[in-house]
Amino acid sequence: MSAFSIRLARPEDAEAFHRVEDDAAALLLEAPSLEGIPIPPTASARDHARTIARGRSLTATVGEVVVGFAAAEPMRRELHLHELSVARAHQRRGIGATLLEALVIDARNSAFRAITLTTFADLPWNEGFYARHGFVVVENFESHPHLTQSLDRAVALGIPRERRVAMIRFLG
Repeated sequence: MSAFSIRLARPEDAEAFHRVEDDAAALLLEAPSLEGIPIPPTASARDHARTIARGRSLTATVGEVVVGFAAAEPMRRELHLHELSVARAHQRRGIGATLLEALVIDARNSAFRAITLTTFADLPWNEGFYARHGFVVVENFESHPHLTQSLDRAVALGIPRERRVAMIRFLG
């Protein structure tokens, strides 16, 4: 197992974020339960650069190589996790869990009240992973319009609504 480090994302990480996300997204294409379900496109390096510029994204490195990231941005008093990805060659080593917990620490220290996300509802490395890390399914979207918008974008791409879930981890 190689040692890894977590740091605040830098503008020059955007291209690596795109490569890591593309690599990790291949798992979705291989998931039998998603056969016939459109997989959302990965974010471009330009999109990642915009998210990184908001100052809340984290990078995981092995040596100087970016192997994972947590791309997040503020949504009022919540921090929304757009993407958590780890390159397949570096998965199952605690990098994703460490990125997530580092994001929680940063969010708490910055007085955010929660972290939100949307993900696939029935994949163990999606909803199950986040549930193991203290996230719960959002039932009432009244105070979370960004989650409704995220779910609506997935449906517009052709993903059945029942295949997606919004989740929240309260930090109080």
